Amino acid sequence: MEHAQEEEVGLEQSQMYCVQRPIYNQELLQGQLHRRQRTRQTLGQRIAHSCRCTSKKAKSHLYNFLPILKWLPHYPVRRYLFGDIISGISTGVMQLPQGLAYALLAAVPPVFGLYSSFYPVFLYTFFGTSKHISIGTFAVVSMMVGSVAVREVPDEMICPDSSTTNTTDILEFCSARDAKRVQVAVALAFLSGLIQLCLGFLRFGFLAIYLTEPLVRGFTTAAAVHVFTSQLKYLLGIKTSRYSGPLSVVYSMVAVFSNITTTNIATMIVGLTCIVLLLIGKEINFRFQKKLPVPIPMEIIVVIIGTGVSAGMHLHESYKVDVVGNIPQGLRAPAVPDIGLIPAIFVDAVAIAIVGFSMAVSMAKIFALKHGYTINGNQELIALGICNSVGSFFQSIAITCSMSRSLVQESTGGKTQIAGALSAVMVLLVIVAIGYLFEPLPQTVLAAIVMVNLKGMFKQFADVMHFWRTSKIELAIWVAAFVASLLLGLDYGLLSAVTFAMITVIYRTQRPKYRILGQIPNTDIYCDVEEYEEVKEYPGIKIFQANTSLYFANSESYARALIKKTGVDPAALLKARKKAQKRHAREIKAANEQRKKAVLKLTNDVEAGVKHEIASDDLPVNGKFADSSVHDMSPEEHEHFVEPKSDIHSLILDFTPVNFVDSVGAKALKSIIKEHNKVDIYVCIAGCSGPVMNELTRLNFFDKSVTRELLFHSVHDAVLACQMKDGSAAQAGSDL
Repeated sequence: MEHAQEEEVGLEQSQMYCVQRPIYNQELLQGQLHRRQRTRQTLGQRIAHSCRCTSKKAKSHLYNFLPILKWLPHYPVRRYLFGDIISGISTGVMQLPQGLAYALLAAVPPVFGLYSSFYPVFLYTFFGTSKHISIGTFAVVSMMVGSVAVREVPDEMICPDSSTTNTTDILEFCSARDAKRVQVAVALAFLSGLIQLCLGFLRFGFLAIYLTEPLVRGFTTAAAVHVFTSQLKYLLGIKTSRYSGPLSVVYSMVAVFSNITTTNIATMIVGLTCIVLLLIGKEINFRFQKKLPVPIPMEIIVVIIGTGVSAGMHLHESYKVDVVGNIPQGLRAPAVPDIGLIPAIFVDAVAIAIVGFSMAVSMAKIFALKHGYTINGNQELIALGICNSVGSFFQSIAITCSMSRSLVQESTGGKTQIAGALSAVMVLLVIVAIGYLFEPLPQTVLAAIVMVNLKGMFKQFADVMHFWRTSKIELAIWVAAFVASLLLGLDYGLLSAVTFAMITVIYRTQRPKYRILGQIPNTDIYCDVEEYEEVKEYPGIKIFQANTSLYFANSESYARALIKKTGVDPAALLKARKKAQKRHAREIKAANEQRKKAVLKLTNDVEAGVKHEIASDDLPVNGKFADSSVHDMSPEEHEHFVEPKSDIHSLILDFTPVNFVDSVGAKALKSIIKEHNKVDIYVCIAGCSGPVMNELTRLNFFDKSVTRELLFHSVHDAVLACQMKDGSAAQAGSDL
């Protein structure tokens, strides 16, 4: 057995391939290939084809728009239903306290968090493509909604003067303030939903790729800091205003600490107790996740205990602990959102739409990859757009995917969107039947739930060390997203982070890795000569590679790096040659003048009667003989012995990593070829892909001096061609 394995290993190590073929340049290769004939359709034909409707096409569009029609008829009841029921109950138990808590973040009464945990979740069952994500309220999006609501309806706009002590007046003013903030939040949900719908129908699902993982993680970490600071006043029972916009975190912290002496001790004790209980529950769920059939629903347990203690001890009346208050029974009648607010909130709606889609699609991709199915990014946009826009008519705020609930829904056995629908039914039962029971619930309990749920986001601070070890540029993106979102606010911070991420892309293309390649002996494989000892360069041949495309932003740096890496500066060589030619001309002129002076002197001596024998022109001039070799040297000898010349006769540009070339890059490339040709260096291009060659053709790159014969299929083809060309030139020189 061991002998057979050794033979197999030896066979693998000795496997070789040998190919004999001509040296292909692009001209020769294209001459041997025959292009397929393709009939190009006119614009009218393409439009007519896209508008043509068949039963098969209509059915496909219907299934894409309503994915439930595709999976529900084939739903395996016996295998999936029990897991979906358990998952739906577990997720619904989390939906209730989180809906109430995240409504506080959105600066709206808690009942609107329950509405947002029902309508959008139920709609996603029909239109969503992910089987495992839990749609509903989420801390980051709720915080962004709250910032807009507070900015448009600040406390000072509605609330009475600080001198007012009438409790009835204060309640009326606060009720009016909350009603206006609800209008802003609902209009924001409607507009962000419309934006998501438009992007989905226009197939703009690819926009999520611009929100890279470091950017999203830095942004959500900053959002966690925003959320945490906004909940401090509820945790401590301090009465302060809520801030939004740039430096809102700083203002919130200053306001809390300046009023720290007014802390409600009872509120703080209840809040801290809930935090301890929640942390213990999460730790138990984490440590015994494999042994527990379902996670312990610690959040709903804390809500029930907090409600019971508050009602039994009359915390609101006796200790001035703020409670949730009125929770109306039943569902509200649909109403049209306030369209007049759209101009003031449009930019914020765009940010919320993109952030919401990015969070949802990133989690959906993780679960799809884990469970072996695919999601449709464009359909996810449409689904979220319908959830937000339609839900806004029923007073729900902007929603997206919740990471914590999605993990619970997946880990408790959820298989399809049925689990989400069941969690929505649980929320509906609370809204219709038992919502009033949660009216004594202290707000500090909800603040504790929000803060503990930020634990996972705060763990993202560890990304700093991870990115420090792996990629400094991704670290810069993370830090920029975090700092900008923390100081400028979540909306402007996101815009600044995306802009910075795009700048890093430009920076990477302007600062690529430039390498000189050499051959691994006896192979056609070429690697970096500075990285491997075995790699050797061919004498007189330089192979230059840049791992980037060639366009306006990096064409100059490409040319400079080429000179630096190869050690050949055509302009300097030409300048040196011109100097040598001028010096040679001056030497010839000086020698001729010396000869004329010598002949003139001899003539004068003869006339004076002095006889001299002139045997030859080799006469001493100023004690030295004139150098006749200067005059007798042929142009070829002068070029070889006098003019500066490079040791390199061929330069190969490896275009294998190049994806595109623009007009500026094509001009720079042609200039490189012509300048090197002037100093007798042959330049060719290797590994140029078909699309890049088509771009060069469209840019009129090829002419009489730069032909397709300079383009080779591979680096090895180019090397062999350069060797043959140099050998032919040397043979021609020896023949002369």
